[in-house]
Order: sequence, then structure tokens, then C-alpha cells
Amino acid sequence: MTETLLQIASNYAAAHADGKGLASTPFAGISIVRETAPSALQFAISKPLVALVLQGAKRVAVGATSLDLGAGDSLVISSDVPTVSQITRATAAVPYLSLVVELDPIVIEGLVVEMGAAPYVPSQPLRVEPTERDVSDAALRLLRLIDRPSSASILQSQVLRELHYWLLAGRHGGAIRALGMADSHAQRIGRAVAIIRADYAKPLRVDRLAKAAGMSQSAFHLHFRSITSLTPLQFQKQLRLIEARRTMLADGASIATASHRVGYESVTQFTREYCRLFGMPPGRDMREAKRRVESAA
Repeated sequence: MTETLLQIASNYAAAHADGKGLASTPFAGISIVRETAPSALQFAISKPLVALVLQGAKRVAVGATSLDLGAGDSLVISSDVPTVSQITRATAAVPYLSLVVELDPIVIEGLVVEMGAAPYVPSQPLRVEPTERDVSDAALRLLRLIDRPSSASILQSQVLRELHYWLLAGRHGGAIRALGMADSHAQRIGRAVAIIRADYAKPLRVDRLAKAAGMSQSAFHLHFRSITSLTPLQFQKQLRLIEARRTMLADGASIATASHRVGYESVTQFTREYCRLFGMPPGRDMREAKRRVESAA
């Protein structure tokens, strides 16, 4: 990993990171994560993305698969899957830093057509490999455009496309190729996932999701689970609980307000399922989160 990429990312994140350590960039889907201390467990349903770790270390798990990554590694999440992650090495003097790029299926589809037939690796949504020089070079040129908005308006899409190309051409290519294969199971399930994400607070209609994916309901259940590791109902439930937790942490919403906002009719059921996912009831979880913030201050 080039020192220049680390330095540019470090300077930008130090100036722009919010209270959660996330520094958004002017480019959609591109952000820098900065943490100055090891973190608590973080729960998310991640979109397909690549994260280039520039400094520090992190552990990410999907189901029973747990991977450690550090400076010079890149993580690819190639489908919408629930992840549990934790920053394991970070200090105020040497913070954890990673560049996160959401993968664009439209760009990938165009590149796959141009690049021609090649193998892809199914059922491996989480992969860690050393970051290749071509990938880091493209990432560096992308970050350099931040301070050159007139150039960025012309070159941004080209550099992002090149970054996707090098990912496809490199070690991670087999894992993300299915995102760009026209009418692949990954693409079809992705259409259903987009509906669940948009309407997570509404009752789940599997017939609507299966129709969007162009599958029978039995085939839809089979492929949904093989790609996301969850059933559609489990996916929606985790998405609801994660969003409720975010609402309580970020907005100070009460337990009842948060549970109803994400679609629960029963606070008791919400509390029971929250405890099952996060390991403690919501009230205790919020007190623990507040204590961690106060200790870090």
C-alpha cells in the first residue's frame, strides 16, 4: 500500500470524519472509516463493497466464517449479507483507516461483457486478499480528485470504472463477477433485497419478492438463502433490528418508538428478538453504548 494513499486518506478522514468515524467523500458510495480505538461489535447488513485497509486491523464475520484483516489487505463483500465486525487495532496516534467503495453492479456488468468469459466463485460472500498495486493506484487517483472538483466531474466515472476493472482482473475477480452477470441468481436476488431494504417496516410479501426475482417461491427461498445466508424473513428481521438500534443510538428514540418505527407491533417481541441478535436487551445496550462514549471522551 503506498504511503501517499495512506496520507491522503488520513488527512481527509481527520478533517471530515463524523462522530461515528465515517468520512463521506464527494463521490457517491465512497467513504473513509477512521477509528481511534478498538470498537465494540458492529452489526450491519452490508451492501456489496470493497474495503481497502490502510492502517490498523479489523475482524469481520459472516455466520461461522470470521476473517482478520490489516494494513495492506482488502475485504470484498460480494452480496448483501449480515456482518458482525470489530476494529481490533487502533489508537489516537495510529488510527484504523480504511477506504470503502460500494461495488456498482451496472459498471461490473459492462466490464464483464467486455472482458469476456471467466470463472466466478459462488457462495463466498466474504473474502480477504492482499490489496493489489493496480487497485491501490486507482484508489489513490480517485482520492486525489477530491481536491480537484473541475477534474473530478470529468474523470470520476472513468477512475471508478478502472478501479472496478482491476478488482475484476485481480484476486477478488471471481468473487464479484456474478454481480455483473446478466440475469444471474445474484442479480435477481439483488432486486428482491432492494425491495426489502426500501420497505423493511412493511409486512413481508414473499410472492412479491419472488416475482421481482423472476423465480418460483421455492426457488426464491433456496437462492435467497444461498446468497445472503438468511431466509427473507430473517433478513428483514435483522434489517429492522439494526435500523432500530441505529435510531436509538443516533436519534435518542425510545425503545417503543424505535420498535414501532421499524414495523414491530409488540415491544415485548422486539425486545426478545433484539436481545437474541445483540446479546442484551435494548435498554442495557443503550446504557453500555453511552458509557463507552463517555469513557472515550
